[in-house]
Amino acid sequence: MIKRELMDILRCPACVKADNGKLTNYKDSYLICADCGRKYPIVDDIPIMLIDEGAKYIDLDAESLEIPPVLAKE
Repeated sequence: MIKRELMDILRCPACVKADNGKLTNYKDSYLICADCGRKYPIVDDIPIMLIDEGAKYIDLDAESLEIPPVLAKE
C-alpha cells in the first residue's frame, strides 16, 4: 500500500511538466492519471512510473485492468 504522504507528491511523469498529473490509487494495483489516463501498475508495493509502462494500459477501462498487475518479461 502506498502511503498518503507519497500519493500527495506523486505525479504522472508524462503530465508533470504541464503542472498536471494528479494520480489516484485504484485497488492498490494501479495509479491512474486524471489528465492523460495512463495507468501505472503497482508491483510489490512499488509503482512502476515509466511513461511507456503507463501507456500500455491507456485505452483500458479501470474495470478491465488485471488485478494484481502482471508485468511482461522482456
